[in-house]
Amino acid sequence: MELLTLFFIMSIALGGGLWLQWWPRRHQPMPTYPQRAPFLGGGLPETHAWSRFHVRYYPMTLLLIAFEMEMMFMYPWAVVYVEQGLKAVMEMGMFLAILSVGIVYGWREGVFKWQ
Repeated sequence: MELLTLFFIMSIALGGGLWLQWWPRRHQPMPTYPQRAPFLGGGLPETHAWSRFHVRYYPMTLLLIAFEMEMMFMYPWAVVYVEQGLKAVMEMGMFLAILSVGIVYGWREGVFKWQ
């Protein structure tokens, strides 16, 4: 019985959401191509939106993710350190060692030298 009630509520929510998406569009005319074109400072874009980026941005992105992961885990670690003590210090040391291998690799490959 509870599953039937849940299904009923979910179908009402889904139907209401779809109705709210459909209702305003029913009364508006279809926009012309200049209105649908992506806006780029008044001009037409020179490249397609699916164009690829240069390969030199990917190592920099991976390095940024390494630094972000380090900070994301170090802030809550400060709370755990108070409770766990030396065990938490050793775990964070291992985590930082693994991330530092990636940072040293990026440094060796010349990621920090912008050309």
